[in-house]
Amino acid sequence: MNAPLANVSVNSLEAHWMPFTANKDFKAEPRLLVKSEGVYAWDHKGGKVIDGSSGLFCVPAGHGRREIADAVHEALLTNDYCSPFGTGQPTSFTLAQMVANITPEPINHVFFVNSGSEAVDTALKIAMAYHRAKGDGQRTRFVSRERAYHGVNIGGVSLSGMVRNRETFSGVMPNVVCMRHTWNPEERFVRGQPESGAELANDLQRFCETYGGSTIAAVFVEPVAGSTGCLVPPKGYLERLREICDEHGILLVFDEVITGFGRIGAPFASHLFGVTPDIMTMAKALTNGAQPMGAVGVKDEIYDTVMEASPQAAIEFFHGYTYSGHPASCAAGVATQQIYIDENLFDRAAEMSEYFLDGIFSLQDLDIVTDIRGIGMMAGVDIAAKGAPGARGGGVQKRLFWNGMHVKFTGDCGIVAPPFVSEKSHIDEMIEKLRMTLEQEQAAS
Repeated sequence: MNAPLANVSVNSLEAHWMPFTANKDFKAEPRLLVKSEGVYAWDHKGGKVIDGSSGLFCVPAGHGRREIADAVHEALLTNDYCSPFGTGQPTSFTLAQMVANITPEPINHVFFVNSGSEAVDTALKIAMAYHRAKGDGQRTRFVSRERAYHGVNIGGVSLSGMVRNRETFSGVMPNVVCMRHTWNPEERFVRGQPESGAELANDLQRFCETYGGSTIAAVFVEPVAGSTGCLVPPKGYLERLREICDEHGILLVFDEVITGFGRIGAPFASHLFGVTPDIMTMAKALTNGAQPMGAVGVKDEIYDTVMEASPQAAIEFFHGYTYSGHPASCAAGVATQQIYIDENLFDRAAEMSEYFLDGIFSLQDLDIVTDIRGIGMMAGVDIAAKGAPGARGGGVQKRLFWNGMHVKFTGDCGIVAPPFVSEKSHIDEMIEKLRMTLEQEQAAS
């Protein structure tokens, strides 16, 4: 018989198989966060850690928002759960309207899920359902990009262009082809959109000519590739993708799980770049990270086509999750969206961007730094590899943590994404700690 909970030691770490973590290494020297407030967290040894990546790009409004906690508490006391299949609860409709109010026209319909990964898999199924409803069931091919990250569910892994995310799970979904990524090693330390590279979008035209445009269902792109290290699209690149999709009847899907809700200087990347997708995925900042939630927004024409293909009393879209539109998550989402409005956080982030990017690009004088890319309140800082890919990055991440700052690392790239509530003094602190840590690593080698 298992021991009762009262006998479980708080120092026992083995029972938890941690995600995207070097488990053996972590459990030998754990980095536990036990409290968070504002732009800071505190580790289990009492150290204060500034949050340089907004958790995991989830917490732009800062940690410990009482408004969100109170809303979730009230939701759990009032209506803790109802089945989303055939019944509903009011807050999901409120949140859907709030999200639709800020997505670009004509994206006016929102399907709720529980994560960005589920949002991507849902978008895949919506694309297939839409084409089938139109009588285009032959569209079974999907296009993604090298270095792409679209979550960890089977569909998203199949779209992945990051080899370590898919090598163990190869062959899970056929008919996926990848365009080239947009990072140019000859064009480093570019702030904002690179001037060259729009022609890389013509990879999609080549696929149309090779496989037939009428066989392609959708193209999935992160407007700014996030998890791979803030790859900002070249000028004209997204516009060219939109043009090719329109010419061949292909759906354009923007994965805005990271870029959504103000991260790069506008409510969504589609607003900033002036390119409207047919479908967009969202998560992370939707609830300020306080509750698990994701969403998929679709154009009116997609929603209407799927609805009209079924009789009045029939289920139109055979998809959903037990916790789709959960009352507590919706309450967190509504409270979060209201904070964004009341505190004008999207504009605040856009105004802080120049100061943040000035600080980040000041690090380019360090020999260990090989490239920096940035836009809005997000930047990628590449460091020179040493040993196996990612080994140095992992070491720098740990060193930085004990120096009092957390930053998300992918391989040898640190991705900095401060909370929107950060003051200039917080940005200064982040840059100082980054510089100190990189100088220490540089000196150690």
